Amino acid sequence: MTTIKPVRRAVIPAAGLGTRFLPATKATPKEMLPIVDKPTIQYIIEEALASGIEDIIIISGKSKRAIEDHFDRNMELEMSLEASGKFEQLEMVRRISEINLHYIRQKEPRGLGHAILCARRFIGDEPFAVLLGDDVVDSEKPALKQLIDVYDRRGFSVLGVQEVAPEKVSSYGIIDGAPTEEARTYTVKDMVEKPAQEEAPSRLAVLGRYIITPEIFDILENTPPGRGNEIQLTDALRVLAKQQPMYAYNFEGRRYDVGDKQGFIEATVEYALKRPEMRGKLLEYLKHIVDANKE
Repeated sequence: MTTIKPVRRAVIPAAGLGTRFLPATKATPKEMLPIVDKPTIQYIIEEALASGIEDIIIISGKSKRAIEDHFDRNMELEMSLEASGKFEQLEMVRRISEINLHYIRQKEPRGLGHAILCARRFIGDEPFAVLLGDDVVDSEKPALKQLIDVYDRRGFSVLGVQEVAPEKVSSYGIIDGAPTEEARTYTVKDMVEKPAQEEAPSRLAVLGRYIITPEIFDILENTPPGRGNEIQLTDALRVLAKQQPMYAYNFEGRRYDVGDKQGFIEATVEYALKRPEMRGKLLEYLKHIVDANKE
């Protein structure tokens, strides 16, 4: 019986330009935009660590040094906090800098598939996780851990999916799949990138969480660039699904599309409401705003 290798490493692509959030992202990486008081990418990294990931590689790009600086030591800040007796904040910033991160720069924007390919030497011959920074998931059990558990039982790639509204299918990659004997789990026969509503094989959209077997790298090497001279991960996954079994898991949790302004605002408000010190005053404020805008 073949031993299933554990998922120990994760790739976080963070080389995008963040044009949907201009002008805020002209000089600040979109991954560093805060939800309440924590950069978006930190939520993603914390999910990976809570899922048992040991090593994380961030595929960065030009003008992304702020990400590295955030997770590095800042001795001046630490000494200032210590001198001021702000020991809780001191512990927080030290904990951030202890996360084991690696960085590779994607020298030109050639698509998500190319970004994943940049991590080949780091990943080696192991299964790995991919977490996209535009998707933040609030769940009791980390979304990535839900996928890892399916991989541990099945031994093949697992795509994180959720059902979207019919009018939203044209914004996502949609799976053509069939339910398995396990709840919330599907076999993947094919995927369709941003189909028209009437042509979508399902309403199960791939939403920024993947466990992928290392065979994807050879496929990516031979995947021709598509529109915009970009190598698409979806194209490579479609080929992989024909070579070996592939699964999708309808993960539990509230998913926010923080690459969209509406989703980003919703995440900010709802994460703030989870803070006991903020909840009361924020609810009072929101009620005032709603009452003031009633017709």
